[in-house]
Amino acid sequence: MRRRTITTTLTAAALVLLGAVVTLGDLDLSPATDRPTSAPSIAAAPTAQDAPDGSALELLDTLTVSDPADVPGYDASLFGWRNDTDRNGCDTRNDVLRRDLADVKIKPGTRGCVVASGALASPYSGEHVAFVAGDDGGDVDIDHVVARKNAWQSGASEWSDEELVRFGNDPLNLLAVEASLNRSHGSRAADEWVPDTEAGACTFTARQVAVKAAYDLTVTTDERAAMVGVLESCPGGGELPSAVGWPEPEG
Repeated sequence: MRRRTITTTLTAAALVLLGAVVTLGDLDLSPATDRPTSAPSIAAAPTAQDAPDGSALELLDTLTVSDPADVPGYDASLFGWRNDTDRNGCDTRNDVLRRDLADVKIKPGTRGCVVASGALASPYSGEHVAFVAGDDGGDVDIDHVVARKNAWQSGASEWSDEELVRFGNDPLNLLAVEASLNRSHGSRAADEWVPDTEAGACTFTARQVAVKAAYDLTVTTDERAAMVGVLESCPGGGELPSAVGWPEPEG
């Protein structure tokens, strides 16, 4: 009789504990955050191997058109520009310079990272620009083809911190250009600014489309119309970029 009583007591206790576990399982114990911890709609960083086929004009048809009101909260620092996101030991600015410049000379003692000098064939103007590292950055800047503020207005305001930094340092969205053109572009969208040359306008617009498609960013009605106007005059409807990524540090 005593053994049966103990068994019954233990069984009852187990049921009580099970009920507690079930109750805890129904609770949302995840920490609250101001911004989502993930952005499931954003594609993985594109590479040359998975670049989309077809023309930029065709890819433009897949983008969502949206004319939202101004989205508050933009801060360029959220995008972590120059962070070493690929962990190769070099900051992103020097990654871009090593990729986009010719005749690159590396500053000694920088683990093969810091570009001391080089020559740029501008993708926007076609001009040849000498680069010499200096305190003011010289005559070459790094352009975010889809400006960070434009991305924020187009959907990036919903991204996690990690996704913002990845976008801010994505090789697909970064090009070395003349400092004057980078500053002229600023945060303006494709309906507000394009390079003056036909080839530069095609390069800029096709890459804008590729970036917006890769990150599921929207375009406004005016942006789309401007992009169509450029790409219809480009060979084949605009050639999509293929080779992205960074060269390994030298040495």
